[in-house]
Amino acid sequence: MPDHGRQHVSAREAQRISGAPPVAGPTLTARRRTGFLVTLVLGGLTAVPPLSMDMYLPALPEVTDALHTSAATAQLTLTACLTGMALGQLAVGPMSDKWGRRRPLLIGLLVYIVATAVCALAPTAPLLIGFRLVQGLAGAAGIVIARAVVRDLYDGVEMARFFSTLMLISGVAPVVAPLIGGQVLRITDWRGIFVVLTVVGIALTSLVWKCLPETLAPERRHGGGTAEALRTMRGLLTDRVFTGYMVAGGFAFAALFAYISASPFVVQEIYGASPQTFSLLFGINSVGLIAVGQINGKLLIGRVSLDKALAVGLCVIALASAALLLMATGVFGDVGLVPIAAGLFVLMSAMGLAMPNTNALALMRTPHAAGSASALLGTSSFLVGAIASPLVGIAGEDTAVPMAVVQLACALAAIACFMGLCRPWQRGTEPTREAEH
Repeated sequence: MPDHGRQHVSAREAQRISGAPPVAGPTLTARRRTGFLVTLVLGGLTAVPPLSMDMYLPALPEVTDALHTSAATAQLTLTACLTGMALGQLAVGPMSDKWGRRRPLLIGLLVYIVATAVCALAPTAPLLIGFRLVQGLAGAAGIVIARAVVRDLYDGVEMARFFSTLMLISGVAPVVAPLIGGQVLRITDWRGIFVVLTVVGIALTSLVWKCLPETLAPERRHGGGTAEALRTMRGLLTDRVFTGYMVAGGFAFAALFAYISASPFVVQEIYGASPQTFSLLFGINSVGLIAVGQINGKLLIGRVSLDKALAVGLCVIALASAALLLMATGVFGDVGLVPIAAGLFVLMSAMGLAMPNTNALALMRTPHAAGSASALLGTSSFLVGAIASPLVGIAGEDTAVPMAVVQLACALAAIACFMGLCRPWQRGTEPTREAEH
């Protein structure tokens, strides 16, 4: 099994001994000079998925009525977008390792703008599902390249801290997105949400064009085609620890997406909340995720190992899911909206430990192929999430049990992958230590 972290260390050490000039990305001065602006742009890119999905959530019941379709079919519009974001990353990640970060990113954003505008005009559910797929395929560029840029610029604990900082910026999107969506529905119908997303896409493309420099130096790019990209990904997947973090993160994300997909119906249809109340609750839950992410980045990293923080996050997700299942099945009687909302808040908050740490721990092992590694991380998360999405509505719109069952199953699967594949207790040092020296 290849130990990519050690390969990276030995290369750096050889460079230091030989006195050769560094070739890996921008200088420290350049990083400091552009750091804040780049952070804002990267935060905007990682906000594309929550903006594309969460603004749309309060409108799901309205879409069901307007297009004369079922709740399960309406949820497929989410699944299509998620599937597109998963598959698109497999193509964009290797492309960014070959051609650099800027060109694939700008092309993807332009296609995203066009697809989103067409979604606003879709007359039928199948057409909407189709262009949501295209929207997801194009939007994948922002997700995968943002993570790859982070790997280009940062290393070790510094990278883990940056992921938590990035969560603060990108985390604003799930807070404000459903609130914006709810307000847009006050003055127009669900199509207006896609108009707003089109404007957001245009603004983000302009920022990337003006503010985001190329972070992958030409000498670090891979010149091969599809065959080399597949070999690189296969090599990454043979790393048991990397695969463990990737799959554990994927299942954790699926538990999150089960909430995203089912909560509009659970909160509005089962518990009778208005779209505005749902948006407020969704925003509060996102604040919990951001707050815990900042605790992880500012207080825990450097004091507590990333593996321990990740383990706590996964265990809390499992416990919150179990509590939601007990409440949904009526073990505690008719609990009402407040206890359900509290359970969802705990689950969402724990994602602030799980999500940044799985990304950081996995990418620390893959400095040689950040784009391909980022693509695999994103694809696994979005594919598992896309599978989880329709399952939460399998028993109809009148029960929250499927949502809680999917969340608990995903949380337990994430813990099993972390324990069975990552096995942090067997490693003398964390990948963090290897990447820092």
